[in-house]
Formats: sequence, structure tokens, C-alpha cells
Amino acid sequence: MKSVLISLMLVVPAFAQKDAGEQAKRIQESANVLREIMGSGDRGIPQDLLGQAQCVGVVPNLKRAGFIVGAKYGKGVLTCRTDNGAGWSPVSIIRIEGGSVGLQIGAGETDVVFAVMSERGMDKLMSDKFTIGGDASVMAGPVGRSAAAQTDAQLHAEILAWSRSRGVFAGVSLEGATLRPDNEDNEKVYHKAVTQQELLHGGTKAPAVADPLYAELNRDAPYKSRR
Repeated sequence: MKSVLISLMLVVPAFAQKDAGEQAKRIQESANVLREIMGSGDRGIPQDLLGQAQCVGVVPNLKRAGFIVGAKYGKGVLTCRTDNGAGWSPVSIIRIEGGSVGLQIGAGETDVVFAVMSERGMDKLMSDKFTIGGDASVMAGPVGRSAAAQTDAQLHAEILAWSRSRGVFAGVSLEGATLRPDNEDNEKVYHKAVTQQELLHGGTKAPAVADPLYAELNRDAPYKSRR
């Protein structure tokens, strides 16, 4: 009996370390996706626009299946500005499901980046679950170094989104996708139960593993007030 208890005591921490490692890998992959996209010259996200974002989400390797429209599922990270735009909140692990990520044939994986452009859009993120395009307006984001290509509609959209698949990067609509925090994964990252509000309002300490993501955001999304 004693040997069984000892074995269980060894196995449980091992599973916890594996789970924490998976979340750390996801956060690092999100930082890599953002760095690669922003480093792609004239085919990246307009830096001026990203600098106006209230929140930024990255979903690496969003799974998709089907012809044109099919099942989509992915996990990523979300962080929002705090302290009047000077810093970034602790990351929240999020799940995104369903919706449209463009005219893509067959199964595969897509990297998705989205920017929440308004405080109203940020407020929607605090709910347990919301539908992009239904609860918050969404449009495909413009591509290029300058934000001058924005249309009036894009300027007023609450969420702008982009995707990268097989080396092709473009603005994309996430219309109909649902987004919600992954509470179980967040508990693994922070070693306690945390709410979406606590994380995105900076109510807990940010994990050190997210430092590379914050470094990318501080470089690529310096704060600029909405015009």
C-alpha cells in the first residue's frame, strides 16, 4: 500500500509538469507566429494598426477540415493592454471553435492572429463565451506595413483578423467562430483557478514563460491612441 501511494505521489507531479510544458509550448509558438508574421516585410500586419489594438490573440495551428467550410478548432493565447496601454495583461489560454477562416480546400492547419480594436470588444472577451461577428463585429484585417489601406468599415470593426496557411498570409473573417477561455489550461499555467476578468485586467502575476510574447508585442505593437 505504501509503495502504491509513493508511486501516485511521483506520477501526479509528472502529469502536472507535462501539462505545464504543453501550455508553455503553446505560448512560445504564439510568440513565434507573431514574430514571423511581423517580420515578413510588406506582407505583415500594419504596425500602426496593431499599436491601436486593445487586445491581441494568437492561435497557432488552428485545425480545419472539410471543403470550403468545415470544422475548426484551436487553442491559443490572448492578452490585453493594461496601465493605459503601457503594458500587457497575463495571458489567457483560449479556445476558438467553428466559424469561417476563408476559402481553404481540404484539411490542414492555419495560424490565426486577431486584434480587438475597441474597449467594447475587450469587454466582450470577459464573458465565458462569445460569438465573433455576432456579439462583436469582425472584419478581415488589411495587410501591409502601413495602415493607410484601412477602409472606414475596418476602422470601426471591433475585431480584425488574419490567417497564415502554407506560407500565404491574408486578412480573414472569423465570422461565426466562438471564443472562450480554457479554464482548465489556465489553472495549469497559474497553479490556481483564475477568471478571464482576473487575467485580462491584470489581477494576477504574469507567467515568466510569456516574456517572449510580451517582447514581441512591445516591439511590434507600441501603444498608439485611436485616431
